[in-house]
Amino acid sequence: MPPVAWSRPEPFGAWVRLDDATLVAVDGRLAERLGVPHSRAVGLAPRPLELHVAVTARCPAACAGCYLDARPDGHEPPFAQIAARLAEAREAGVSTVAFGGGEPLTRRDLGLVAEEARRLGLVPVVTTSGIGLTAARAAELRAFAQINVSHDGVDGGYEAVRGYAGEGGAERGIALLAAAGIPVGVNYVLTRDSFARLEATAARAAELGAGEIQLLRYKPAGRADDATYDERRLAPDQQRALWPAIERLVAMKRLRVRIDCAMVPLLSEALPAAVADPAAALGKLGVFGCEAARHLGALTVDGEAAPCSFLGPRADAPIALGPRAPTAALDALRAYHAAPPEPCRSCALFAVCRGGCQVVSGRAHDGAFAPDPECPRVRALRGDA
Repeated sequence: MPPVAWSRPEPFGAWVRLDDATLVAVDGRLAERLGVPHSRAVGLAPRPLELHVAVTARCPAACAGCYLDARPDGHEPPFAQIAARLAEAREAGVSTVAFGGGEPLTRRDLGLVAEEARRLGLVPVVTTSGIGLTAARAAELRAFAQINVSHDGVDGGYEAVRGYAGEGGAERGIALLAAAGIPVGVNYVLTRDSFARLEATAARAAELGAGEIQLLRYKPAGRADDATYDERRLAPDQQRALWPAIERLVAMKRLRVRIDCAMVPLLSEALPAAVADPAAALGKLGVFGCEAARHLGALTVDGEAAPCSFLGPRADAPIALGPRAPTAALDALRAYHAAPPEPCRSCALFAVCRGGCQVVSGRAHDGAFAPDPECPRVRALRGDA
């Protein structure tokens, strides 16, 4: 077994990171064998293993669905503030820090931010549009464990989704990062317009040197929370075609396929027909539903804590990184995950889905936690088509 690079005590034993890509949960006995500290304490509030940190609210693009509503003159905190937030993350037991924006490349010190995360023992990753990336700039970013480039469709699909022709910049960014020896992934937002181009875009990304594709659900946050949301989200027939599309991507054997935690409820109609125990099948694949306020946390560009980067900050949450006593807002979300109403409570997928995406639910229920209204089983209960 490779040497332990990082560990965090837990009531069950410990989380152990062997390298940038391997994070495993071990029991107390194995933790002792590995020589890492472990804890038998009970009642600890969940602490994030992954923290999403917004490093800027600046972006030269004007994507129609930007969840942050980033702008060219957006706020950009100084390096010292970012470094302090990273130190706090380390003290809270975070393993991976995912940097976002805005457009992180607007920071000239982005490479230094990654190096600081490394110095603290964190694994840094980042998502970018690739705007303005050059070979020289890519070389400055080698401290990142992986860089994901947003690409929402070849043959005009990018412009249809985001409102500007950024396909060329995204593909140039993928190629430059791969040439620099940096592991590259692609973030693909699934909308009514982008769904048909998924496989072609995945093939193109693989040709350019990407090793992974992450499928993301379109969410009503930021500029996407407007009257166009219902027209852009996946249609019911596309939801039914989602699992077969994922199977085809896997069968290509060219890219690792990751699933956004918000995607899980959309699989609830097709997946049970494909496997006997859908929750167990997804769990073995490492596919889980809403992780907000559990293994996932977020910090806004102003340093405010949030359950995830889409739910936004909570006024009563001075820190979401894991004090023993959770804040009221985070505690409420965890309570909902523990005991949601029907049809979630008796759903075969609940163990991994956890009630669906609360960003989507909040839009339909005035901010209240509720079953995901786009889940096929929820629609069936309401009598929707």
